[in-house]
Amino acid sequence: MFRWITITLLTIAVIGLGVFGYKEHQDKNAILIQAENNYQRAFHELTYDVDMLHDKIGSTLAMNSHKQLSPQLAEIWRLTSEASSDVGQLPLTLLPFNKTEEFLHNIGDFAYKTAVRDLEKDPLTDDEIAGLEGLYKQSGEIRDELRQVQSVVLEDNLRWMDVELALATNDENGDNTIINGFKTVEKSMDGFQETNRENGFAIETQQMSNPKIEGKEINEDQARNIAKDWFGDSGNSKITITKSGKGADIPTITASYQKGETNGYMDISQNGGYPLTLMVSRQVNEPKIGLNEASIEAEKYLDKLNLKDMELAESSQYDNVGVFRYVYSKDGVRYYPRTIHLKVALDNGELLGLSAREFFSNNSEPINAEPKISEEEAREMLNPNLEIQDNYLAVIKNDLNEPVLCYEFLTTKGGETYRIFINATNGEEEKVETLNSTEQKYDPA
Repeated sequence: MFRWITITLLTIAVIGLGVFGYKEHQDKNAILIQAENNYQRAFHELTYDVDMLHDKIGSTLAMNSHKQLSPQLAEIWRLTSEASSDVGQLPLTLLPFNKTEEFLHNIGDFAYKTAVRDLEKDPLTDDEIAGLEGLYKQSGEIRDELRQVQSVVLEDNLRWMDVELALATNDENGDNTIINGFKTVEKSMDGFQETNRENGFAIETQQMSNPKIEGKEINEDQARNIAKDWFGDSGNSKITITKSGKGADIPTITASYQKGETNGYMDISQNGGYPLTLMVSRQVNEPKIGLNEASIEAEKYLDKLNLKDMELAESSQYDNVGVFRYVYSKDGVRYYPRTIHLKVALDNGELLGLSAREFFSNNSEPINAEPKISEEEAREMLNPNLEIQDNYLAVIKNDLNEPVLCYEFLTTKGGETYRIFINATNGEEEKVETLNSTEQKYDPA
């Protein structure tokens, strides 16, 4: 009797494990299919956007009306933004693709700067037209290469998940048509870089990518120890380490772990060992601390970075998470290009997110410019219906990615809060941000 009970229990256990394994397999396949579909969508949209970009540049060269030229250039800028976004959604982080991204940035940068200027008074110069013709030729070559890759992908039903696996495992000997096609696109850019530079369309690498982060190079063991320190208790789980590939704007070491339903991810700079990005995904329970207490916890995490002169510029609450924005401040001036964001769980004060890439990559010296208009003159540039709550001097990056000194005003209207930046040189309104309303405070349980 006992033997039959044992056999029955074992049979039920085996069936249960089989059902569980089958469900796990189904869930895994569903995730893989979703990722593959996203990659396919981004790739085909990239091919379409580059195709349209080539046509729009060609149309621009054929135009003779200044009235039509500005909207056309604005459309080119939009397409380059979408194409860059498409590239960012593909698993190419370990594949050098910076020259092609620079090409897209060149077109977008020129198109935006030209679209916002008065082309009646300041029409396109001969050099700019020659530069556009060069970009037209480049976009044609990229279009042809992408079309060729697209044709093979559709004909042979190639999978982007295989690309991700090949790049992650550094399978350089494998014959991957998609990887080879993108390498060909990147190689085709070599012959155009000098031409772009001569026509003033090439941007400096310092402007295109993040500046190099200084510091002693760390190894994988050191990166693992840094990750354990920042992940806290979960750092005792097995941590996977991956180095960024050649051509990365900032060489990093990525640390990740999984513990039950909690996942952690962290990017650490190879030079200096600075935490650039940290994300912890887990279920956050009902709040037990308020936003003010969470900001105290955030400052403790900020102290771990050994940073000085950081000032809390913004705090807000999203569901059960507090989000804090700190900026570097010197001599009464806030420097928004040097920003750090922190996310803190309101159930136990744990760090859920850190974004410090902006801070460590924007390491230029503070500007020495003095305001050319007074604070009172800047106030007159504001909408008279706004109520001013506070004001500062601040440096921000304008739409042309240039640092500008501004008067920063925190204002309210109709229950909404706005941060408005007025150029301290010419009084122009540089930027308007809508901030979250005051969040509900929670008392400790």
